[in-house]
Amino acid sequence: MKKFVFLILILSAPLLNAQIIPSGFELNSQKLGKITDATPKSNSILDIAVLGDTIWLGTSKGLSLSTDGGNSWKNFYDEGDFKKDESITALAVGNGMVWAATGKSQDINGQSMPVGTGLKFTTDGGNTWFAIPQPVDPPGDSVIYYGNNRLRALPITTEINNIAYDIAISKHYVFIATFAGGLRASADSGQTWRRVVLPPDYLDSIKPTDTLSFSLQPVSGTFGPENNLNHRVFSVATDGDSLIYVGTAGGINKSTDEGISWQKFNHKNQKESICGNFVVALALNKSDYSLWAATWRAEGQTEFNGVSITHNGGKSWNVFLRDEQAHNFGFKYYNGKTDVFAATDDGMFRTSNQGQSWILPGAIRDDSTNVELRTDVFYSAGTKANNDGTYDVWLGSDNGLARLKETAEMWQGKWKVFIASNVGGAEEFYAYPNPFAPGLENISIVYKLNAPQQKVTIRIFDFGMHLIKTLLQNATRTGGKSEMVSWDGTDETGKVVPNGVYFFRIDLGSSAHYGKIIVLR
Repeated sequence: MKKFVFLILILSAPLLNAQIIPSGFELNSQKLGKITDATPKSNSILDIAVLGDTIWLGTSKGLSLSTDGGNSWKNFYDEGDFKKDESITALAVGNGMVWAATGKSQDINGQSMPVGTGLKFTTDGGNTWFAIPQPVDPPGDSVIYYGNNRLRALPITTEINNIAYDIAISKHYVFIATFAGGLRASADSGQTWRRVVLPPDYLDSIKPTDTLSFSLQPVSGTFGPENNLNHRVFSVATDGDSLIYVGTAGGINKSTDEGISWQKFNHKNQKESICGNFVVALALNKSDYSLWAATWRAEGQTEFNGVSITHNGGKSWNVFLRDEQAHNFGFKYYNGKTDVFAATDDGMFRTSNQGQSWILPGAIRDDSTNVELRTDVFYSAGTKANNDGTYDVWLGSDNGLARLKETAEMWQGKWKVFIASNVGGAEEFYAYPNPFAPGLENISIVYKLNAPQQKVTIRIFDFGMHLIKTLLQNATRTGGKSEMVSWDGTDETGKVVPNGVYFFRIDLGSSAHYGKIIVLR
């Protein structure tokens, strides 16, 4: 009976403010030393968050932050609780806190599986971090109370497929979208988590006063036959108060009472509906509270990929960018207007008219070094207003980070490209992405001439210094800027080289420069 009363209290009244760290906080906390680099640690920029003058990046190699517009970076990678084999899977700022979720891939019975490795948060700009284990359930925790309903709930006892793909911070809670672990909320800065009850696939809404008998269960099995796509949670967004949106493999769920009652929108239960039920990203436009959703096809012949937008709280939806797989959104607020960025597999789309038309940036080339960001795959976007009237537009991709110091015109201004060269090579002679996978991508070898005009030869050697391929042979190049040449991972016969360590040699007149390349497929 005590457990029943406790859970009823959770549903009826918020507990602690998520910003408060209780005295005697027992989770692991650690101060990290000063780590300053010229670039982020990774070229795979999965998430971007702007908090005042600080730019936070969630990458495949931990967190990165810059407080000086990208001139220097502090990287949290292989330091303290930020482990070397972990990626940042979610990032959120709010209530004076920065939250990050971590995860990794693990080989299980010959299959690579996603594994949640926990969460970290800071309240002092990254000087001190608190580490939280990935939330799991005791094997016997198979009942959850929702109003007067005693519901069966599949206990998630493992971190496998239990990984936080999104985080949102409301007035009283931190919400995490944990795939198989469902939606979870904490009112005490992660010391405890409760499972949030969402509608099953066959109900479009629930509230505590309903009479209900379903199971909170994402997959069928020995626990029971229910297989609710709407309990597989991938995204969450909040207005910072009581409005919560949750994206699942079964649609979009809306709560106006901070996660107690829910209404569900999907491709089947509305006439003007979202285009696909697999909702991988959600973002609220704070200027008009429109909701932007990356909606992919989940199942059914009528679903398709695209961006779904509502301006009336989910009553109806407009769909744009048909057949595009969007990963995330960003907003630029200026002069009473809003531009929206949609990061997709086919470029960074941008609209200034609520999705009626979209504009790509064109070539992204560093105005100082001439290094180009060569990719169509973008994961994240963020903006920051500067005191001089310009805006920093940050774009995160699978192949590096870019910053546009934008003037009055869209996509106009000076570009800065940040490439992490993690293996071999001097600052002006490096290769990226490194390691690289032939067949999936090319590697770019960047070099800078030290004379107004020079003959350039670039060759690839194996670990035994046997010649593999000549990329340039006595080619005349003009100095004063960086140049690059690509290698597809093949030898002189066109055969893809095996995995291993290789070297590039750049001959510039009488000088030679070397760097290391790792081929990993």
